[in-house]
Amino acid sequence: MRKSQVSIRRFLPLILVSIMLLPGLTEAYPNGIGGEQDHAGETIQDVAKEGCLCHGEEPSNSVMVLLVGVPHSWAPNQTYNMRLEIIGGPDTDLGGFSARVSAGELSGDGEAWEDDITTRTHTSSSTRIFELIWTSPEAGAGHIDFWISGNAVNGADGPLGDYWNQLVFNLIEVAEDDQRGTRTLIAGSGTPEAPTSEAGAVDLHTMGAQFRAHWLGLLGFGAVIAVIIFCGLLLRYGFSTSYKGRSNLLRLRYKINRRGDQ
Repeated sequence: MRKSQVSIRRFLPLILVSIMLLPGLTEAYPNGIGGEQDHAGETIQDVAKEGCLCHGEEPSNSVMVLLVGVPHSWAPNQTYNMRLEIIGGPDTDLGGFSARVSAGELSGDGEAWEDDITTRTHTSSSTRIFELIWTSPEAGAGHIDFWISGNAVNGADGPLGDYWNQLVFNLIEVAEDDQRGTRTLIAGSGTPEAPTSEAGAVDLHTMGAQFRAHWLGLLGFGAVIAVIIFCGLLLRYGFSTSYKGRSNLLRLRYKINRRGDQ
């Protein structure tokens, strides 16, 4: 009995350290995630629908979620092969996804979350390219909704530096003969986002060369106006005497000619 108590005390520090590490281990899911999850004391009903909140509170345009081979519409009992790519974010190959469809079955890379065939998630975070296969349901399902959340991570501990984005779309049901081929759907640009300016106004005195160019432009414009005014005054008053003299001479000649006619 005494020996067993000594053994428990010996392993007690190790047990406490393991418990302390548990919150850090639950911040990331390199082996996939989906369905209902706890986040910041609140319950996420579905990760595919609400986003990868463990990697950031808001979606980021710096991550592009690209889905290739998406049909324009769907026909009953058909198989559609699509390629999911996650582009942008941290300069690594680490990423993942969580997908859900309102009807039919998802397969391909990854696995279903808790054996739910309408879901799919990654099983390894060492790639950002995944194959998704959707098998459409029987006729009469109508509109089919898709939710895909994809993330790009840096592999560090915690969500700092990780980004995610979401692609949401739906397909209408048509007869098999009315299929119109496939398309590529994109969410986000995959380019880094510019930081938000802290002030709405910019002081011209801090603009350097741009500020000098601004004033040089104003001076050039003023110089053109001054030349136009000078030329107008010169024409108005500088040559007025000559014009007046010519006018009097013409009048004199006109009178002489009239007297000659008489």
